[in-house]
Amino acid sequence: MMSNEFETKASHKDKSHSKIAALLSVLFMGLGQIYNKQYWKGITWAIFELIVIIFFIKPIANGLHGLITLGETPQVRQRGRIIDQGDHSILLMAEGLMMVIVLVAVIGIYYLSVRDAYLVGKLREQGQKILSFKESVRNAWDNGYAYILITPTAISMLLLTVFPLTFTALIAFTNFSSPNYLPPRALVDWVGIEQFVRLFTMESWRGTFLGVFSWTIIWAVLSTLLVVFAGLFVAVVLSQKVVKYTKFWRNIYIIPWAVPGFVSILIFRNMYNGQFGVINEMLQSIGLNPVPWLSDPMWAKVAVLLTNLWLGFPFWMALFTAVLTTISKELYEAAEVDGATIVQQFRKITFPIVMVAAVPLMVFTFAFNFNQLTFIYLMTEGGPANANYNYAGHTDILLSWIFKMTLDNGQYAIASAVALVVFLIIAGFAYFNLRNTKALKGDV
Repeated sequence: MMSNEFETKASHKDKSHSKIAALLSVLFMGLGQIYNKQYWKGITWAIFELIVIIFFIKPIANGLHGLITLGETPQVRQRGRIIDQGDHSILLMAEGLMMVIVLVAVIGIYYLSVRDAYLVGKLREQGQKILSFKESVRNAWDNGYAYILITPTAISMLLLTVFPLTFTALIAFTNFSSPNYLPPRALVDWVGIEQFVRLFTMESWRGTFLGVFSWTIIWAVLSTLLVVFAGLFVAVVLSQKVVKYTKFWRNIYIIPWAVPGFVSILIFRNMYNGQFGVINEMLQSIGLNPVPWLSDPMWAKVAVLLTNLWLGFPFWMALFTAVLTTISKELYEAAEVDGATIVQQFRKITFPIVMVAAVPLMVFTFAFNFNQLTFIYLMTEGGPANANYNYAGHTDILLSWIFKMTLDNGQYAIASAVALVVFLIIAGFAYFNLRNTKALKGDV
């Protein structure tokens, strides 16, 4: 009896290796591995924790404190001279956010250490072989080389994409703006959702946001549809048997795409000029009145849409031309035998097939046009001016409005709130459409 009881206790004790190893690794990294008799691995984990304690604990604590407070010492000036530089709230925010990323990475590595100790403990309980340090390294490379290879890219994405997006989102919850809350002259405070409340409740901001947002939607939709269907129309016409010298015509139509976009935009801007523009001179030469292309709100919007059509349709023509070559001619021959007209062939055969390839790109084109800051800024600079808007003109889209609010007027906080709203709209739209796009059904 005594012997069986002893064996039961010994067995129960053996089965607790995993929990003991995990608990020891929670107390200090590497202790669990040393308990599992993986001494070199345990020493490596322990050295990592020591490095964190010695070199990173204080910066992380200071970074989190700066992120929470955004500075406590205002700049002191006397007779125009800076006596005390004070805290720079925005730099403290950036440093704090970076330290949050470091802290999350450390916690993730800590979790891996505990998990490793737990799993090795499990192997001991099952009586399986415990890998040596060299075997562990080789095993990690063999089984995790894909993760090792993509980790640098993931870190780059984190620093170059996620960090700026998060930083912009944080700015939206402060009062960072000119002239009263510009560091280092003044400290910035957290204000919660105050900027979003201002954006949607104050008449001047709400009117500007709704007006600019409406035009942005109209612009994105029309500019996308115009270039797509113009490209499809030209591609279908050029694919007809009656059209001769198709290569020549395609080369002619592709020229606008070959010219640098900003050059074409500046040329069109001069052509639309109300005083010396070529277009108005041509209209006057045939007895028509000149058109206020860039000074009238409606004509300015027409001008930007037409110019975008000129620049954008060659790409879609080339795309649709390539797709049309993949459609079997037997389909059209069978349709002709059944008596289908050209319009019916287009509606039942051509259009459904080309749209499968076009819809995903249309989604990206819509998102691209939604953020077409460069085009709008070079073409009209958002003008003509609108007296009812805050810092925006009649052709300003959300991105160009944000650009003006930040660089020209220092309204960083509310501009960040608008940017966050734009990001949520674009992300939601792209996700919804890609989830419902047949072309990517198997990939999403």
